[in-house]
Amino acid sequence: MQRFAALYAALDRTTATSAKIEAMVTYFREAPPADAAWAVYTLSGRKLRRLMTSTELFTLAVQVSGYPEWLVGDSYDHVGDLAEAIVLLLDSPTSFTADAPLHVWIEQRLRELPDLSPEQRIARVRDWLDRLPPESRFVLLKLLAGALRVGVSQRLVVQALANLAGLDTATVAHRMMGDWLPDAARYERLVAAADETDVERPYPFFLASPLEQPAAMLGLASAWLAEWKWDGIRAQLLRRGAEVRLWSRGEERLDGRFPELEQAASTLPDCVLDGEILAWGDSSPLPFTALQKRIGRLKPGTKLLTEVPVVFLAFDLLEIGGVDWRERPLHQRRAALSALLVANGDPRLRLSAELPETGWEIWAAARERARERGVEGLILKRRDSSYQVGRRRGDWWKWKIDPYTLDAVLIYAQPGHGRRSGLYTDYTFGVWDGDVLVPVAKAYSGLDDAEIAELDRWIRAHTLDRFGPVRQVEPVHVFELAFEAINLSARHKSGIAVRFPRILRWRRDKGTRDADSLSMLRELASSDQGLPADGSNG
Repeated sequence: MQRFAALYAALDRTTATSAKIEAMVTYFREAPPADAAWAVYTLSGRKLRRLMTSTELFTLAVQVSGYPEWLVGDSYDHVGDLAEAIVLLLDSPTSFTADAPLHVWIEQRLRELPDLSPEQRIARVRDWLDRLPPESRFVLLKLLAGALRVGVSQRLVVQALANLAGLDTATVAHRMMGDWLPDAARYERLVAAADETDVERPYPFFLASPLEQPAAMLGLASAWLAEWKWDGIRAQLLRRGAEVRLWSRGEERLDGRFPELEQAASTLPDCVLDGEILAWGDSSPLPFTALQKRIGRLKPGTKLLTEVPVVFLAFDLLEIGGVDWRERPLHQRRAALSALLVANGDPRLRLSAELPETGWEIWAAARERARERGVEGLILKRRDSSYQVGRRRGDWWKWKIDPYTLDAVLIYAQPGHGRRSGLYTDYTFGVWDGDVLVPVAKAYSGLDDAEIAELDRWIRAHTLDRFGPVRQVEPVHVFELAFEAINLSARHKSGIAVRFPRILRWRRDKGTRDADSLSMLRELASSDQGLPADGSNG
């Protein structure tokens, strides 16, 4: 545990990418494989089970510190991170227990906690904290909370493992894909010179980068193809052997959630397709809110399957007949994909057709009409591009439509995570419903460091009420928010749902009565339900 705690502290102390990678390489080189496996698992963002509730951790903080609840609460509120607050409130231990490996802590000690009562859990953890140094205490508390964030992306973990093993990053990224359990054997396969074929494992997704320059600067339009940017679930469809598997971009198995797609793919030859799962009406996509009804259903019933039919809109062929096609040029992959889907003939598996006419002006005009078609803009792909790993700039660009904007009032704030855990950086914004401000969006990006610091000081001085870590603030400040789409939604108190909200700017020139109204947003949502969009099966 102490070796991993030292790595965690080293990663938390620096913002330099090279230093983070070097620290991980050193750790992986020295750690036992079983510990290294858990380090890879946690640092790459895999979810850990929460073993103690916030209430239990707060009770633990009161017990171990000996301070009254109000003082512990104020300390937590000031620090912004409960694990860090507990460590700061604890006295230094007088003696340390013999250090146990990380995998022993996770696989043996921590796994006993769910079988205990809350009182027994708190007592057990309190005993552990009495015997651990501060850095190990912090990591233990983070493990208990299931939130081991430290500013390291999966891409950096992949780079560190590739540097250690002398492998290319694409190989390591592919090996890390899919659903796997951390153990010594798995780690050794990650860094082994030879690779084993895993029929359940998807490929790393290739992601388009935002286009922030005039499209014409990409060169001749004839070197590119343009597709609609669909608003669904990015997924890979794997047909290998007798099985069909669906994987989301977030590396979540979707098996059973879209049985009609699995059925449609059951007659395909062995292949791996990249595409988008969309809720689909008679001839056009349905709003994303329709698809949301199915996302959480592990086994949808007949009624839901009928009400929200889906299609798989394929736009790339990654593998066929057991052969990896990712290095072949896109135009070859697309031609083979089209032939594959035509031969299959099932309308639930469709080709995401490229726009029939070529030219920057033609595509710019199409982009302006994208919202009318229920899509988010265009994707531009170089015709001779290979299928790469991650967000590699240059070959795939997303040329999205201009976002919607609204003016809203800041009404709630709560601390952020990681390096921002001591600052109020997560904001809730409201618009007017008569004389009442109704919350409609949450956002945590868009302000620079100076603005965040200024707003944090103001929030602390102008709090009206508190609800745990959340502060209700005086409704004074107006912000301009951008968002990609808006829909009517019975799941939200306001009756609307906005997608991907973020802060554009702090409107110091506006008063709160200048903020937008809920009726305006509802009218906008009613008109943004999507009209027919083109899609074909080849």
